[in-house]
Parts: sequence; C-alpha cells; structure tokens
Amino acid sequence: MWIRKIYASKIKDNNHPILTTDLNTNIDLIKNIFKDDQTLITRYIENQTDTTIKCCVFYIDGMVNNKLLNEDIIQPLLEHGFDPKASDLINVIAKQVTLSGSVDKTSDFYQIIQAIVYGDSVLLVNGYSDALILNTKGWTTRAIAEPEAERVLRGPREGFNESIMANLTMLRRKLRTQDLKMKFKVFGARTQTKGCICYIEGVANKDILAELERRLDRFSIDGTLDVNYISEFIDEEPYSPIKTIGSTERPDTVAAKLLEGRIALFLDGTPVVLTLPHLFIEHFQSSDDYYLNYFFASIGRLLRIFGFLLTISAPAVYVAITCFHHEMLPTPLMMSIIMARQSVPMPTVVEMFLMLIMFEILRETGNRMPSNIGQSLSIVGALVVGQAAVDAKLVSAPVIVIVATAGITGLLIPRIKGGIIIIRFILLCLSSILGLYGYIFGMMGLMIYLFNIRSFGIPIMNGLQSKQDMYIRSPWWNMMKRPQFMAVDKTRSNSDGDPE
Repeated sequence: MWIRKIYASKIKDNNHPILTTDLNTNIDLIKNIFKDDQTLITRYIENQTDTTIKCCVFYIDGMVNNKLLNEDIIQPLLEHGFDPKASDLINVIAKQVTLSGSVDKTSDFYQIIQAIVYGDSVLLVNGYSDALILNTKGWTTRAIAEPEAERVLRGPREGFNESIMANLTMLRRKLRTQDLKMKFKVFGARTQTKGCICYIEGVANKDILAELERRLDRFSIDGTLDVNYISEFIDEEPYSPIKTIGSTERPDTVAAKLLEGRIALFLDGTPVVLTLPHLFIEHFQSSDDYYLNYFFASIGRLLRIFGFLLTISAPAVYVAITCFHHEMLPTPLMMSIIMARQSVPMPTVVEMFLMLIMFEILRETGNRMPSNIGQSLSIVGALVVGQAAVDAKLVSAPVIVIVATAGITGLLIPRIKGGIIIIRFILLCLSSILGLYGYIFGMMGLMIYLFNIRSFGIPIMNGLQSKQDMYIRSPWWNMMKRPQFMAVDKTRSNSDGDPE
C-alpha cells in the first residue's frame, strides 16, 4: 500500500490531463504520471474473434488479486464474442463481459489515477474517452490476532489489523444493524489515507458528530500514517497528560462504545481505532469486566483505581513523611528506615528521583527489545540494579520497595502510562518542598484540573455520580440506560431491567 503515498498530488501538478478516444494517447498519459515507477503494470488486450477491439488494463503490481484480474477481466475480454453491430462497446464490456463485482465508468483523470494507487484496475478501450474502474483489490495483510496490549481472560480473541475494510467488516459482524453508518474521508495530501467515521444513527449525538467533522475538515497535513496524527490535531486538550480521546484495537470494544453513543474513527494502515468522547473512568475499564461475573469484575476495577492512586502517591507520600513528618510513623518503623539509610550519601528525594528514572529506563528498554527477551531483561535488570544499589549504599532498601510498588501498580493501567509518570513526578516535587501539604495541594490541583477537562464538549469526569458502570460494574439487568450525557437514545431496552 506504500504506492498510494506517492501520486496523490502529482496529478494536480499536470493540469488535469483529459482522456481522448485514442488508446495509445491515453496509455502515454497514464504512463507519464507513473514515470520511473516499475510497479505499474500495463496489460494490452486484443480480442481473439475481433482484432479491432483493443483494450489496455493498468494496475499496480502487488496491490491486485491476480486471480480475479485474470479470470474476471482479461480472459472474458480475450474470448468474448462481441456483436459487430454493438454501438456502445464500453457499456457492453461493463455490463456483459467483465465479471468484477464493482464496475464504475469515468472520464475524470484524477479519479482514474486514484483508483490505480488504491489497488483497483483501470480498463481503457480504443475509441472511447471513458475508462472502467474495476474492483480487483487484493494485497497481503496481517492475520487477525488478539492485540498484545489488550489481552483478556475471557471473550473474543480477535483484533483489528492494518486493513480498514477488514476492520470495518469485523465491526459490521458485531453490529448487524442498518443504523450503523460509515462516512469515508481522505487524510493527507500525499498519502491520501482512507479514514472512516462510524456511529449508530439515533444513538450517537449529532452535535458531537458535527464537531468531529468540523475539526477533521481543519486537519491539513501532507502525510497521515497513524491515527495519532489526527488525534493530536482534533484533541481540544493537546497538552494534557490525561488522554481525552480513547483508542483500542478490539472490535468488541468499539462496538460496545458505539452502542453507548460514542463515535469511532478508523484509519487505513493502522489497527488502532479512536473513540470519542472519552471519559476518565474508561482508563480503568477493561473488556474483561463485561465478560466476567459483575462481582469479580467490580473487584478488578476497584483494584485498578486503587493502583492508580498508589502509583502516583506512594513516592510522594514516602518522601513527605520521612523528610517532614517522621513523627507520624511508628517508632520501630522509623528506626528501621533510619538504619537502612545509614551510609547512604544522597538525600531521600534524590534517591527517589534516581530510582524512578532508572525504573522507567528499564521499562522502556524492555518495551524496545524483542518480546521474547524484553520481559526477562526488565525483571533481571531491576533485580540486579536494585540489589547492587542497596549493597553499594547508593540507595536505601525502603526506597527500592516504594519504587517497585509504584512501578508495578502503574502497570495495572497502561493506557495512561505517560500521564502517570508526569503526575507522579509533579507530586514528588511538591512533597519534597512542602511535605504532605504539597501532596495535598497537588492532589487538589489534579482534581480541579480533571474536572475542567472536556472531550468534545463532555467533561471527562462526567458520570462519576452514576452507580451503574463507574467505580463498579453493575449487573447487566441494572444497566438498561445509556450514558445520559452522551447518547440520544437513552434506553437499551424497553423493559424495566429488573430481574424477576
């Protein structure tokens, strides 16, 4: 699919050439656009029964299904017995000869070039200034597999791949309704990457949809290779450490969000799909929550929320108490910490900063290494570095314990890994200056900030008062209402929802 990233704007620089009725002239026009490109295949065809009927097929090598091309287009053109009295040969070919599932006739030269670079075949017929665009797309794609970053214990094991049409098909299999709408757009002046806005009519809020389309219309860049390009352009909080636009690689997750009134944005060439609006509580939700018993799912979600608070607070609270409020600790515990810090040359704050940075370095190294050794490298590296630092009296053992606790609990919610790191260091800085007062002021500032962030007009902290699917996952019979602040159709079912 890389070839489509080359010719998107080139045709505009040639003042829109016009097809003529001469086949050789039209062939030269297309070859001129693809000059010095050896992936363009030109296939001349001359009918076996009437040699006056001459055609030419253009396509990009590797982007078409050769079996479809040969059996549905080339072979019928070679063997078909044409009526010599037929006056409109190109329409006869389109309606009676080719077996392609999709045939479009056009004289627009720009549309012809676009069709070629998108994987279609273009058929030119001698004596006609129109061309036939034939759907013969067929390139190698990655097999459907479970996303590495969103594994579940129970539920579907399929994930999106890099083909937008395959991804939309997976979504359509989840939502077999005529209300599922798909609007295609093209992003990138040169890459001409196909995107798709998906929503359920009658459920999604039209104001949010209109706002998304307005922001996408302002999106202007010559190359779009991933949805993050678009996300940073349309995000109303681009500098926020907390994401206000969701992302996922799971079809079931996208389907569930669409059923709640959200909108999804697909992009060709990436398995990641954007979902919006995105609430803060969604960072703590998992697909497992809806496939397991609601009691166990609620425990898991509460653990994630507790893990978030622990990972951002543990280093800051430890520094605040040991440096400013050590009288709050029991005497035996305080004496144990003092004994552990003997001969350590650095202040507690410096210890904590260095160990947190070292932990992030080890984690990033593990992520960049091949998966079969990355995990082992992270574990072994942490053990070796931590033990060596304690033995060398560079840091104290309690600091290693706190850093390990903060790091491990942070892995419970990988979706906001970057935000956690930033918040953790900000709270640590405030605590190192003002003690627990700094930590309290920092948490108050964080809450005020979160309550002021919006995602497409919806506050990301909205719905926290709900008892259905926020802190805990209620039983399905108690979740018959969609989010009141998002969906147009508020009800999932006409029944009251109470079990008998």
